[in-house]
Amino acid sequence: MSRIIIFANGELHQPEQLKNHLQPGDRIICADGGARHALALGLIPEIVIGDLDSLPEQTVERLKSAGTRIIRHPVNKDFTDLELAFEWAVAQSPPEIVLVTALGGRLDQMLANILLLTRPEYAAVPLILWDGTQRARLLRPGPPVQISGAPGDTLSLVPLTPQVEGVTLRGVRWPLRNARLHLGRTLSISNQMLGAPAEISFKSGLLLLVQILKHGEENENPN
Repeated sequence: MSRIIIFANGELHQPEQLKNHLQPGDRIICADGGARHALALGLIPEIVIGDLDSLPEQTVERLKSAGTRIIRHPVNKDFTDLELAFEWAVAQSPPEIVLVTALGGRLDQMLANILLLTRPEYAAVPLILWDGTQRARLLRPGPPVQISGAPGDTLSLVPLTPQVEGVTLRGVRWPLRNARLHLGRTLSISNQMLGAPAEISFKSGLLLLVQILKHGEENENPN
């Protein structure tokens, strides 16, 4: 089964790098205006979901003619277009969902896009955010997670719950051992990888792992 790439209606950073990371067989899903970014990369999305208030009607017709399925929702709705796209994607039970072009633009939507990853009903599917040289993953308690990359990559752990307990982080300049991280504190920001892979585990809470690639490109699998 193929992974799903969701294009949000944020900003497209380093388009050639993003295009190079796409794989044959990836399913391209767009949340409304995210279709603009897919088209800019020469991609025809499988599905566009949303109220379509960010797409000119001629673009919608162009997509229909190219075989894109349009799932139109009313403008007056209780969910953002991206949340609707996530709901659809998670229901497909893919091996992985990658969210792109979700950052930049409106601060409220950017924060909401990141926090969407925390929804408990999404726990069964690995969720990853790409933005230029930045990668973010929502981590939940469980077995140790291997972090691929290269020496000098920046690693930050952002607590998304009041406390994150039992954090152990290895293979970095400032390792952690059974640490407690607190929401709103910056102890775990801007660490550095010493080699690959680094490793993280923790016992409770939710963490956002942010990785900034030192050389602007990956030496290993981005996930």
